[in-house]
Amino acid sequence: MATPKPIGFAPPPIDGDTIAAVTRVLQSGWITSGPELAAFEEELAAFLAGPHVACFSSWTTACELALRWFGVGSGDEVIIPAMTYAATANIVLHCGAEPVMVDIDPKQRVVSADAVRAHIGPRTKVVMPVDLGGWPVDYDAVHTLLNSATIRTQFHAGNDVQAQLGRPLFLSDAAHSFGATFAGEPVGSQADITGFSFHAVKNLTTAEGGALAFSLPDSFDMDVILGWFKAMALHGQSKSALEKTTGSWHYDVVDAGYKCNMTDLQAAIGRAQLRKYPDQLLRRAAIASAYDKGFNGCAWYEGPPLEDALRTSSYHLFQLRISGISAEQRDRIMTNLKARGIATNVHFQPLPMLTLHQRRGEHVADYPESARLFEESLSLPIHLELTDEDVTRIIQAVKEEVETI
Repeated sequence: MATPKPIGFAPPPIDGDTIAAVTRVLQSGWITSGPELAAFEEELAAFLAGPHVACFSSWTTACELALRWFGVGSGDEVIIPAMTYAATANIVLHCGAEPVMVDIDPKQRVVSADAVRAHIGPRTKVVMPVDLGGWPVDYDAVHTLLNSATIRTQFHAGNDVQAQLGRPLFLSDAAHSFGATFAGEPVGSQADITGFSFHAVKNLTTAEGGALAFSLPDSFDMDVILGWFKAMALHGQSKSALEKTTGSWHYDVVDAGYKCNMTDLQAAIGRAQLRKYPDQLLRRAAIASAYDKGFNGCAWYEGPPLEDALRTSSYHLFQLRISGISAEQRDRIMTNLKARGIATNVHFQPLPMLTLHQRRGEHVADYPESARLFEESLSLPIHLELTDEDVTRIIQAVKEEVETI
């Protein structure tokens, strides 16, 4: 009997058009931030239906800049979920602030506005929920909470930007949810600032990279704000290389910035993929639906939220939840699936399980829903190389392994 082909977990969607786009830019003589990046930012803004967009070298650098723009620093608090990747907390720590963790809702697998409300205090400067697996938080509920008279009254502004907003910044960690929708609109315009990731394993990749979508109140001058972000991504330099080439070379350095710009090579990859992304989302949705249908009726199965009256997922992950199992049993299932040529993954270890946060005095027992999701879940492959036959094979293999564990 022939050995079944290996099924990878998340191969990047690189096709001939993507390769041709990179080749074109390599031959153009302009490979750093330039005309390709400018075009990508415009196309992203159009896809997201309106917000201002700026691209950077990663989600991490983009969202850390957002914290620094808002003046987050020592003594401040930023509310985040306990169930997220380390980067969400790391950028808060980089700024010298305190990440305040919140447990997730057991059904939605993201934080609720009610859970956030219980942790907001006078030191809270930013609320940063996470769209886990591509499933959006309830943006309306969080927005209503942050704009309430109670929260505005207790907010202590530490600088002019904070005073202008008059409440905690709503910074969405939408690293997983590019292409998801909320209330019929693309995720990206609901929070004050939304951070997307284009890392190698994301639905749409630029190899490494990220973007911020800005939907701040109208009182903010977006030309000034975008100028600040673009300068800070280039060591605080007041003009990009493209601007110096097309105009006067004279520039200034306005602040001690960073080096976290996106290149034209990365933008070319993103542009090639963005043109096909609507169709790719439909395929990811079909795979997720097939998984959900295939496991439906299994007593142990808890599927991820995929769609409701307000939200549609970006189908970035399919987090299969196996009710009642332990992490050791889950790992044994994953090992057995690997032996059958099927790669799986886990998203994520709750932050309090990591040494960094244990040293800070965090205990995973304080976040029981995050701990239980970690114990009981594994992520199945969901990508464009999967055939319908592959999906059927995965469903059958998972059933066999779970029911014999």
